[in-house]
Amino acid sequence: MKLNCDLGESFGSWTMGLDSQVMPYIDQANIACGFHAGDPLVMRKTLILAKTNNVSVGAHPGYPDLVGFGRRSMNCSTDEVIALVTYQIAAIDGVAKSLGIELSYVKPHGALYNDMMLKETVREAIFIALSNYHRPLKLMLQATPNIEQHRAQANKFNIEILSEAFADRCYNDDGTLLSRANVGAVHNKEKMLAQVKQLKEQGSVTTINGKVLPLKADSLCVHGDNIESVQAIAAIRELMA
Repeated sequence: MKLNCDLGESFGSWTMGLDSQVMPYIDQANIACGFHAGDPLVMRKTLILAKTNNVSVGAHPGYPDLVGFGRRSMNCSTDEVIALVTYQIAAIDGVAKSLGIELSYVKPHGALYNDMMLKETVREAIFIALSNYHRPLKLMLQATPNIEQHRAQANKFNIEILSEAFADRCYNDDGTLLSRANVGAVHNKEKMLAQVKQLKEQGSVTTINGKVLPLKADSLCVHGDNIESVQAIAAIRELMA
């Protein structure tokens, strides 16, 4: 499994994450496109940082919600989802191309990601946005027991799926993530490393109720919001070696 991380989420004078410290440990950088976080300068700096560290880059589009960091769902129409996803992909793709970098995939952010997983209309709108783009881009979505159904749906739009698991998130029995509003939704370092080891060795996670859930994941999502999480990513990198 590769390691991916959400980066480029600083905005103006506001700093989010420790991108320069995280980048050496990961394989894929999901870079904010300005709607939920990030700005043109941050986007460019993050792309250059990824290029320097030989990290592949993906667009990380979200709902237009800077105040809520893209974590609030919006009741957008199909056409609106297609437009906002296309707009953000095109923005980062253009900046990346000017730097000699090829954008290779798309991973929606926050509420848009959750809506994509839960609502077929949103998922199909994102498929349409990618299928109408002028060149192929892969779509990263969550590895769940329904992953083969999602692959079949994506195949109808000639879209390749990258499935991901989460290192630090607790799972519900159905393969969805336990809401951050609940105690225990985010694992501490010990539980996180145990979950990563289980994913690597057994291809499964243990849910909130103790159920062993098989997951087929191409990539593992990690987070680098503080120095402790960066140290955890370094430990995960060593564990995955």
